[in-house]
Amino acid sequence: MEDNNQNLNLAAIDIGSNAARLLISQVLETENEHPQFIKVNLVRVPLRLGFDVFESGYISKQKEEDIVDTLLAYKKLMKIHRVSYYKICATSAMRDAINSKEVIARVKELTDVEIKVINGKEEAAIIFENHIENFLDKDHSYLYIDVGGGSTELTLFDNNQLIFNETFNVGTVRMLKSNGDNKEWQRMKEFVKSEVNYSNNLMGIGSGGNINKVASLAKIKGGKPLSIETLKEYYDNLSELSVEERMKKYNLREDRADVIVPALQIYTNIMRWANINEIHAPKFGLADGIIRSLFQQVVHQEIINL
Repeated sequence: MEDNNQNLNLAAIDIGSNAARLLISQVLETENEHPQFIKVNLVRVPLRLGFDVFESGYISKQKEEDIVDTLLAYKKLMKIHRVSYYKICATSAMRDAINSKEVIARVKELTDVEIKVINGKEEAAIIFENHIENFLDKDHSYLYIDVGGGSTELTLFDNNQLIFNETFNVGTVRMLKSNGDNKEWQRMKEFVKSEVNYSNNLMGIGSGGNINKVASLAKIKGGKPLSIETLKEYYDNLSELSVEERMKKYNLREDRADVIVPALQIYTNIMRWANINEIHAPKFGLADGIIRSLFQQVVHQEIINL
């Protein structure tokens, strides 16, 4: 590692219920300024672990092999990019898999990398490492909505202060495979209606590939928010189409075309329950948070160099 962490390359691997993402960032530090995190590379592989776990409860042998192959490829990319430190986090599907410990041990044996399974609270806390409070103003309250394949994390900010973060087993892949858990939907609805009672011009902040895709389709630029009406319009239009028709009409990958509809259902319901009319879609998520938390570990010398 170079002195003062100059030109330090870090990597985060987020193994979600729908995809595994590798984010490589370079950290630039100057005196008296916050470090800059410059995205060097972002790779996404649609592992789709949730399609196993939320149906059978297990990660299949084929998916296990896919994880191994993906991580071996990611190791090569990290080597090429001279990554000094990395961290791998797995979320909802790996949390729920009955055989997750055996899979993680097998992956460790074959790739020599360690997967850390994080719970919903940890996931929400890591996302908070993005320091999105720096983008907030005191004229609004903000509900951060992170919709994944297996779970949804909600974080509320008021007066630039973190009020709560809560996780729910409501996710896009989980809905496709099991039609969702009505009890968990009801718990989320009741929680939002009782806890998100802020009148300080409440706005949403959305995280996840699906809302980013909708923002792109709607040609939202310049940091402008998406309206709930826009989300509902895309939900209605996409719901009427088959997965194949969505792929053709909106130029979507298959692993995006199927999950985008349940994602829009989750976003619009939460916004409706919370009386939110607009939602921002800045392009950051769990992998960005992992990078920042990893950097703090490096600064405090809590991690071993690769």
